[in-house]
Amino acid sequence: MSKWNATILGPSNSVHQNRIYSLRLFCGDQYPDAPPEVWFETKINLPCVRQSDGKVDPSLFAPLARWRRDYNMESLLAELRREMALPANRKLPQPPEGSTYN
Repeated sequence: MSKWNATILGPSNSVHQNRIYSLRLFCGDQYPDAPPEVWFETKINLPCVRQSDGKVDPSLFAPLARWRRDYNMESLLAELRREMALPANRKLPQPPEGSTYN
């Protein structure tokens, strides 16, 4: 399986609370030695996410930049949720609920 769909429930006590975020992931031929590519389908304002297309920038998201073979999809999604809850990110203005990248 190289193409995955995922969902993250927004963390409590943040602007993401009660929001559902849809993502897609692609695992290339080098996975699990190389990280998957990750895109938010639901619009989100996070420093590690390109606003043009929702792609998570590996250079701005440590779990992708420092990918290890023993990481998995569950841990990656948990780290993204943790990123949403960081003090610097949990109050960032967000796009209207339900908006998506084209």
